Parts: sequence; C-alpha cells; structure tokens
Amino acid sequence: MSKIVIDQIENSLPDYFEGLTFSKLAVLVDENTRRDCLPIISELIPIDLIIEIASGEANKTLTTCSRIWQALTDAEFDRHSILINLGGGVIGDMGGFCASTYKRGISFINIPTTLLASVDASVGGKLGIDFNGFKNHIGLFREPEAVLVDDIFLQTLPKEELRSGFAEVLKHGLIADIDYFKQVSSQGLDHENWKPIIAHSIHIKNEVVKSDPSEAGLRKVLNFGHTVGHALESHFLGTSNHLLHGEAIAIGMICEAYLSLKMLGLSKHNLDEITSSLVSNFGKVKINRKELPDIVKHTYQDKKNLNGNLNFSLLKSIGEATFDIQVNENDVIDSLFYYLQIAD
Repeated sequence: MSKIVIDQIENSLPDYFEGLTFSKLAVLVDENTRRDCLPIISELIPIDLIIEIASGEANKTLTTCSRIWQALTDAEFDRHSILINLGGGVIGDMGGFCASTYKRGISFINIPTTLLASVDASVGGKLGIDFNGFKNHIGLFREPEAVLVDDIFLQTLPKEELRSGFAEVLKHGLIADIDYFKQVSSQGLDHENWKPIIAHSIHIKNEVVKSDPSEAGLRKVLNFGHTVGHALESHFLGTSNHLLHGEAIAIGMICEAYLSLKMLGLSKHNLDEITSSLVSNFGKVKINRKELPDIVKHTYQDKKNLNGNLNFSLLKSIGEATFDIQVNENDVIDSLFYYLQIAD
C-alpha cells in the first residue's frame, strides 16, 4: 500500500524526500495547478521538469499521454526518475498511468489538490484514461509511492469542484458508515476544517482496498453510484451539458439507491433520506427522456460487468453495501425515470 500522509505540505514533502534517491524529478500540472498550487511546492524540492497539460476530463486521452511521454523522453528521464502528480483526479489518473508505462514503469507520487482526488482518486492505485468517450476504459492497477494530502489546496477550488468531491465523501458514508453519512450530509459543504473529513474517507476507502487491491470482490462496493454515474458522465462528455464527476455520481447514487430498494429491499425511508440529501447538496439536472437509451448503452461498458450482464454494487441499508447484483436494462431505465420524476 502507498504511504499516505495527511499533513501540511511544507512538512510532509521535505520529510518524504529526505534520503530518497532518484535521478530526475518531474511535476505534472494543468494550467490551474501550475498557477495556484505549484508555487506552494516549488521551493520545497528540486524540480527538473514541469509538464503542463490542459485541464478537464475531455483531455484525459492517449493524445495527452503521448505529450507527457514525449516530454519525459525529451528530458532524458530514466527508470530511476520520479513523477509528482499535482492536481485533481484527471492529473492523478493519467499521470500515474503514464508513469507506470514509461520505460515499463517509473515511480510516482500523488499530491491531490481537489477534494475528489484527496478522498478518492489519488488513493487505491486505480489508474487510467478515457477512450473514445468511455470513462477510464484503458488503465491498470499500480500504487503511488506516496499520497501527500494537505487541505490547503482546497482553498484554491471553485465551489462546484469542492461539491464534486463531496459526492465521494457521501458515498463513503452510504457504503460503510451511517453515522458518517448523517454527519456530512447535514453539514454539507459548510466545513471550516476538512482534514478530519478527508482522513475518515481515506480510512474507509483504504480498509476496503487493503482487503481487495485488484477489485476481485469487496472493492466493487466503492463503485456504488458509478455504473449509472459513469454512463451519465460519458454520455454528456464534450457536450454543453458536461457533468463534473461528482454531479454524475450523485445522480447515479439516487438511481442506484432506487435499484437497491427494488432489488435488495432497501427501506423507502432510506431511499427518501438518500434522495433528499443528494438533491439538497447537488440540485437537479434535466435529462431528456430521448437520451435514456444512449445512457443505458453506456452502462454495458462498466468494468464490473460479466458475460454481457450488468453487475451493480447496491445498498442493503445505509452503511451496508454489497456487490455483483445483476440488474436488467429495464430496471436501469426505471431508475432513471425515478430520477426524472424528482428532477422535473
């Protein structure tokens, strides 16, 4: 497992690099983290190369990977070099993927700068890129050497990006800790100190990942809300209705909570509680009924599926999730109609 440190970056970064041996060091940034976050770390460690890519999910592609690999090649980085991914989920997923495949693998460190990356994307060793509109379609499992988390970077975020990460915080409560869900749900984004929230979410995810690093079983519960959520994210990617990851996952969790009621007997009270929380924190998104078949089509690309069957991770109750629940296409459409009734 990666070393995970939740501390001020001016303490954790020099401490981690003390005594560390490497030939060269690169930092991967986008235009936002170069402006707002790179100055925070640039005086703490020696940086040989800064690689800047364009921000956003639409740029999480092989084309961008080629630019990253070319920059490392041009700067003559060898197998003993190291890459720091300074950014959100896109930077961490793609930077880790590029590091893991450059010269058959160089070391990399994640310094997450968003709430989403801090509590979810930077932890657990899932790496990948999007391919032909399919979310995280090409990738692998490989742990970073370390994840260094400092909530100071959250001060650089617009509210919509903070809210996007908050969906994963709520998910952690829904799948594993009812008291945590109730606490963070009632507080919403009104937190003066995010550090204990980040720490508790990382703890929940880490405990699941440790028991199932390669997602053969239990780790699938971390995908609650993501089968429908990723389908929505893929469907709207590149359109004027582009959804942030957390916005799509919030809708996905509402739909999959409805499926949990239908398939596993989740109580109506729990469904109402989940729906109310997610709508109050994320609002409502208009979806045209004519788009439903295309959205459902995207669910067939979900990585939990087996032999053409749709496999979902669902809730028995708030705080207790299970996985490998087969759901048919009509049930998925019903769940989307449930959301449409709420959003109308």
